[in-house]
Amino acid sequence: MSAALQARGLFKRFGGLTVTDDVSLTLEPGARHALIGPNGAGKTTLVNLLTGVLRPSEGAVVLAGEDVTQLPQHARVRRGLARTFQINQLFPEFSPAEALAAAIAEREGRGDDMLRGVGSREPIVAEIVALLDRFDLIADMDRPTHTLAYGKQRLLEIALALACRPKALLLDEPAAGVPESERRDILSALAALPSDVAVLLIEHDMDLVFSFAKSITVLVAGRILTEGAPDAIAADPRVRAVYLGEDAHG
Repeated sequence: MSAALQARGLFKRFGGLTVTDDVSLTLEPGARHALIGPNGAGKTTLVNLLTGVLRPSEGAVVLAGEDVTQLPQHARVRRGLARTFQINQLFPEFSPAEALAAAIAEREGRGDDMLRGVGSREPIVAEIVALLDRFDLIADMDRPTHTLAYGKQRLLEIALALACRPKALLLDEPAAGVPESERRDILSALAALPSDVAVLLIEHDMDLVFSFAKSITVLVAGRILTEGAPDAIAADPRVRAVYLGEDAHG
C-alpha cells in the first residue's frame, strides 16, 4: 500500500534564503504524526509546500503514490489532501449545515447546482447530519458561523476538511485561540478522527501533541532535527534545548 503522503527532499528558497532544507517526511495511512518546532522553524512553509500554496525549489510531494508536486491546491484536495489553518477560513454568514453542503458540493464537482438541491438528496443530507453529530454541532447547525463560540468554529473547520474525504489531513494549530474551557472538545474531536485518515498535526500545545501523536518530527531552521516516538522526543536533550524546555514532560 502506498504512503498516504510523502515529502521527498523538499527545498524552498526565497532568493538566497533557504527556508525548507532537504525535508523528507512519510505519513502512512492512518498515521497520527505531529510536526513541532520553535517559531520560525518553517512549519507553515512546509505545510504550504505539501498543499500546493507554494512550489518547491527542489524535491517532490507524493499523495497516495501520485506525484502532485506540480498540481494546484484544488487538484490536491480532490485527490485527497485537506487542511485546516491557524486562523479559520470559514464563511461567517453560512450556517454549519450550509457550509458542509457547500464543501460536499465542491467535492462532487457540482457547485451551486448541488447546493441548491441538497435538501432533496438523502445521502448528502445524511452525510451532513453525520458530520454535524460527530463534531457536536447539531444544536448549532442553523446558526450563522460568526455567532458560534470559537471552539465550535474550529470544530466546524475540521468537519469541513473531513467533508473532502481526505486520505491525508493537515491540521495547522487547531487549538490556536481556543479558550481553555473549549479545548477538551478539540481533543475529543482529534481522538475521534477516522482511523484510516493520515493526520499531520502542526501545533505548539505540547499537551495536545503528546496526547495525540504516535510519532513526532522536530523541525528547526527549516531542517529536520529528529523524528521518533513521543517518549524519545521528550527525552532528547537537543529537543529540550531548542523547543520543549528542560522541564517539559519530565
